[in-house]
Amino acid sequence: MTFRRILFVLGSLLLLLAAIHAQSGSPDELPSAPSAAKQQTQPQKTAPPASPASGTPPSEAPAAQAPSDSAKTAVNTPTGQPAGSAPPDASAKANKPEPDKASQEDESVSTIRRTVNEVNVVFTVTDKHGHYVKDLKKNDFKILDDAKPAEEIRSFRAETDLPLEVGLLIDASNSVRDRFKFEQESAVEFLNQTIRRKYDQAFVVGFDVTPEVTQDFTDNTEALSMGVRVLRPGGGTALYDALYFACRDKLLKSQHTGPVRKAVILLSDGDDNQSHVTREESIEMAQRAEVVVYTISTNLSGSGSHGDKILQRIADATGGRAYVPFQLTDVANAFAAIQEELRSQYAISYKPAEFKLDGRYRTIEILAQEKGLHVRSRRGYYAPSQ
Repeated sequence: MTFRRILFVLGSLLLLLAAIHAQSGSPDELPSAPSAAKQQTQPQKTAPPASPASGTPPSEAPAAQAPSDSAKTAVNTPTGQPAGSAPPDASAKANKPEPDKASQEDESVSTIRRTVNEVNVVFTVTDKHGHYVKDLKKNDFKILDDAKPAEEIRSFRAETDLPLEVGLLIDASNSVRDRFKFEQESAVEFLNQTIRRKYDQAFVVGFDVTPEVTQDFTDNTEALSMGVRVLRPGGGTALYDALYFACRDKLLKSQHTGPVRKAVILLSDGDDNQSHVTREESIEMAQRAEVVVYTISTNLSGSGSHGDKILQRIADATGGRAYVPFQLTDVANAFAAIQEELRSQYAISYKPAEFKLDGRYRTIEILAQEKGLHVRSRRGYYAPSQ
């Protein structure tokens, strides 16, 4: 009996020790929950980029709002780094080999040569009846840069077939509500007649208090037409912000392999009550982006209102033309006239005399040698700074 009792006690002790060991085992030996296992094996997802349906690439989405002071400085961003991008990682800088001094000097020299030696200007020539003159040669013109004759004319071409990059800016504020539908259809007809597939590019921006890209750069006229037709009028007017945005965030940043003609067609009544930038700041941005601005007034009064004078100032400063229709059907005629002008231009490249890297505004004047001819071009440009 005593022997059996001893065996029973020993068995109980062994069972107790086994239970204690099982409870005190390491948690790492337990299987993880399925969700926890997925989190450990799958990399963490970053936030998705902005939807392409908005018509604005992810890097440009913040610029759809009214430009700010910080946005303006993005124009001076170095070519190798996109505007608004984060600075490179410090460790990457540390691991990157330092270029030797000679290569740095060569690089700076080549940059100056590209920047300083050429100024490119697109212009039109009309006779005393307002008809375009398309058969002139290089020697038919004289160029004054900052009131001094150009040192050298490097190239000259009649650009009837140069690819186009066109921004269509449509005022969608409450002030144009009563005639908005007809203006939309006129804009659609212009795009269908002007943009050539696999050759030209255009985009559509509607604006009231903020600019909105309803169709990004494309050669598809059906997509562009849809971008125009989805616009609905309402809200205040931030005309200068819209022009600033189109020139800085679209045309200044556009990538192309050869020469192009960059233009903005601005359809508005010229009134502005919401912009963060001034009229002159928007004009300056157009000049920096080498954009010609054509304006079509929606006032339909023909009486030279305050808004019409603003549109005239923008067009004159950029080498474009201002159209003031007297009746609604004249809007379509204005679009047709712009289309003809875009196919009737010259392009000239020259080296200015006494050029300095001072960031100063320099005037441009192109004179026709033959009397009775009128030349229209942008009035100047900003020299780069050191």
